[in-house]
Amino acid sequence: MIGTLDVVVLDCPDTQALARFYAELIGGEIVQDDPDWAEVLPPGATGRPLLAFQLVDDYRAPEWPGQLVPQQIHLDVKVDDLDAGEQAVLAIGAAATGSVTETFRVYLDPAGHPFCLVAPND
Repeated sequence: MIGTLDVVVLDCPDTQALARFYAELIGGEIVQDDPDWAEVLPPGATGRPLLAFQLVDDYRAPEWPGQLVPQQIHLDVKVDDLDAGEQAVLAIGAAATGSVTETFRVYLDPAGHPFCLVAPND
């Protein structure tokens, strides 16, 4: 092993808004909330890994499924119930993409990053 996961960083136009979105999505705690950089500590983490959000002035959202502006990062979020998970993420500002299977559904966060809700592996 060369190292361990420390921080996953997403570029965005509004660090504080995206930190709030992901804190609500995964139940995390916002541990730094600045206009240029924000961090969310996931539940159960003891300091690391963090999910961080970095301000990019001329931010361009990825296009999914197209690649004109490539998908720059992708998170899978495991949920117990895909229908309940979908209602919850839509309520906090996610957008549905219409990409749905029996085991996952693809959404866009408020800055346009794709992420999936995934069913637990049985």
